[in-house]
Amino acid sequence: MAERAGPAFSLVVIADAHVHDIEGDYGIPGIAVGERRLSLQTWAHSRESTRVYNESSLAFEAALDVVASRGIRHVVLLGDYTDDGQRRTTESLAKRLWEHEARFGTRFYALPGNHDIFGPAGRHQSRHFLVPDGGSVRVSSDDRDPPSGSVVTPVMFCEGYPAGLMPMARYGYFRRPDDLSWETPFGHDDSPEARTYEVASEDGTNRYQLMDASYLVEPEPGLWLLMIDANVFEPRNGSFRRGSKSAFIDSSGAGWNALLRLKPFLIDWIADVAARAQASGKTLLPFSHYPTIDPFDDREGYEQALFPDGVISLRRPKDEVAEALISAGLKLHFSGHWHIDGVSRHQHLDKTLTNIALPSLVAFPPAFKHLSVETGCLTVETIDLSTLPLDGDVMALYRREAERNGLVPDEALQAIDYGDFLRCHAKALVAHRYFRREWPQDVIRIIATMSVADLLCDPRTAPQHHRAASLLVANAFSDLSVLDLIADWYCLRQAGSMALSLIGQQRLDHMRRIAGPYADPPSASDEIQTHPVVAYLEIFFRSMQFYVDRAEQLDGMNQFDL
Repeated sequence: MAERAGPAFSLVVIADAHVHDIEGDYGIPGIAVGERRLSLQTWAHSRESTRVYNESSLAFEAALDVVASRGIRHVVLLGDYTDDGQRRTTESLAKRLWEHEARFGTRFYALPGNHDIFGPAGRHQSRHFLVPDGGSVRVSSDDRDPPSGSVVTPVMFCEGYPAGLMPMARYGYFRRPDDLSWETPFGHDDSPEARTYEVASEDGTNRYQLMDASYLVEPEPGLWLLMIDANVFEPRNGSFRRGSKSAFIDSSGAGWNALLRLKPFLIDWIADVAARAQASGKTLLPFSHYPTIDPFDDREGYEQALFPDGVISLRRPKDEVAEALISAGLKLHFSGHWHIDGVSRHQHLDKTLTNIALPSLVAFPPAFKHLSVETGCLTVETIDLSTLPLDGDVMALYRREAERNGLVPDEALQAIDYGDFLRCHAKALVAHRYFRREWPQDVIRIIATMSVADLLCDPRTAPQHHRAASLLVANAFSDLSVLDLIADWYCLRQAGSMALSLIGQQRLDHMRRIAGPYADPPSASDEIQTHPVVAYLEIFFRSMQFYVDRAEQLDGMNQFDL
């Protein structure tokens, strides 16, 4: 018998595509550009968001082109496949997947993310769309006392369970005739009614029967895709309109921490699946939208010290999550949600769980993964989309918007390619979001407009126990702004080993050199009392060294035992 050529199994995983249909009908005329009519969200909104919007169509099409050109038959959509679950967006994406499947025979397997679906009854969505003169109009599904001049349309509404799954029904959520096997934690009945569990508020006043969208599918002999719905909606204490958005804690920060409490039946099912896979020699690949281990591997607690009320601190999985999954027999897990590229591990009972975190298509760094499975071994290839060309029409309309509304010019609007655009977007994000929402204002008031040389020399911010070293470093970085350096830190933090190529070794060496005078601890005899701002900067620069080291440690880490 002839040996099988190539890997035993091959599939692509795309996380956090956040697709927005830039030519979709959202109840407004759009902007006529050549033969296209564009429905674009504003740059003002994009530069305050952890993702870009109008570039998602371009990035997703590029990913599908790679899938088609390589003849890959299986694609996992690891949650947040839509912008924000809007009916029109979900319908448009489902149609695009159907067209690709019909042409190339590709199978898609979806998981819900916190942006795709909300609770049992859904929630309203609103966006500002550009109009031809560079202004904007508010478009919303909420018809309760809409602001003057806004557009109200039901196509903007984000559905709940199970209605939000229905447009994507053929993409894993329900059984297909060509599945070799398919099941849920509740059995083989794929009806929504057969896939419910009870959840209650802590005080017991609010109880709901919610649907769980987890499933196990065998698309070809020997390959099991374990698709875990970690999208958890916990009812709040108190009195609310039945099923309303305010009646539930948002799933964004809940993830696996809440799953352990509210969906314990999933752990039992995972253990059963893992045991059966081991006994029958199946290749088991587990996925969920949310990470099971801190993707930053931040054991020193830098994020908690820097941003105690920040998004990352609120979303960090507890050790109990990884330990429960290790006890259930899992060795590997793929996640999205955090928009980062990274590998982290947790050991428990002499066994190890590895979480492979995927970046987004619409944040720095823009990439997805190609998985190749040989006997007992998984190889993960990262496919970088940084060199994609930008849509010139969209960029021109951004510049028109900025000029009309007097926006401070952002470097992103002059970017040369997609990677450059997203790196500049990260800088805009620091100025327009992170400085305002996460950083201590007493620190920002001092450092926001400084150069790195100023930072190292100013008595309010200079490292007090390494003054001579800091002055030497300052002379080398008189042209680098603190804003640029902090933007590089955010990009480094997100990019993992991709930082080596996308930020560059020279810039990483500069970051390590600048961090040195702050990060090196003072001598035992040093009795200088550290200024609070300097104390904060010392933590920040120690984290910078940590992320540079981590990028180098992760380089070449692309093979994993199954």
